[in-house]
Amino acid sequence: QRPDLKLIITSATLDPERLSRHFGGCPILQVEGRTYPVETRYRPPDPDGDLDATVADAVDECWQGGPRGDVLVFLPGEREINDLARSLPGRFPRAEVLPLYSRLPAAQQDRVFARGGAPRIVLSTNVAETSVTVPGIRYVVDTGTARISRWSTRLGIQQLRIEPVSQAAANQRAGRCGRIGPGICVRLYAEDEFAARPAFTDPEVLRANLGGVILQMAMLGLGDVDDFPWIEAPDSRQISEGYRLLQTLGALDDERRITPLGRQIARLPLDPRVARI
Repeated sequence: QRPDLKLIITSATLDPERLSRHFGGCPILQVEGRTYPVETRYRPPDPDGDLDATVADAVDECWQGGPRGDVLVFLPGEREINDLARSLPGRFPRAEVLPLYSRLPAAQQDRVFARGGAPRIVLSTNVAETSVTVPGIRYVVDTGTARISRWSTRLGIQQLRIEPVSQAAANQRAGRCGRIGPGICVRLYAEDEFAARPAFTDPEVLRANLGGVILQMAMLGLGDVDDFPWIEAPDSRQISEGYRLLQTLGALDDERRITPLGRQIARLPLDPRVARI
């Protein structure tokens, strides 16, 4: 019906080959910005050492081997960022230590984009991996972890657990320091550990509560979830749990058909449980 319609799927960390096969061999376009070579170093942490000292030693290593350029440190969460924001100024009194995470007030986030005279150490979550480009970065220190959102079918809650990032995410992080000149990425884990990690990050549909997905599919008349042509099908337990939740809320009836109440819930851009309230 719409031969002029184009569907463009973009990402820095997805598996393009799998998507291309799913859509009948559609073309893959590589769009890369100008990048400089990045030297990757592996520095496994001391089992008895703490994170603050390990990160500080990595920053020291970067600055000893080259100019005192800006450093971007990837950390799993706010607590680790705040701990380092308190300890690093004592080790590097002439540097500017700046936290960056999504819940930080906008005025404080803007400080990351204002260049000053002193070298900067930017402490960030994975928000700086793909969502935000921090200017002027010459070095990256990567702890190799992030808080990943996963739905626990057993507990019935969404959890934010610290997990190792995929190879694609780690490479995306390393590329942050190759924008303005040759850079150095120090990974705070072993090279064989990197090689053992999955190539790509798990799709969100495999990690999320499917209640909202199933409800939208019912609203749009897309048929049974089990018969839908997923690129990577969710676990059957997740699907059953999603149906059970929607039936408990009264959004679906016993035959898994959407109810009038379910249509009202589906109109709200919220988690079905919150929308039901």
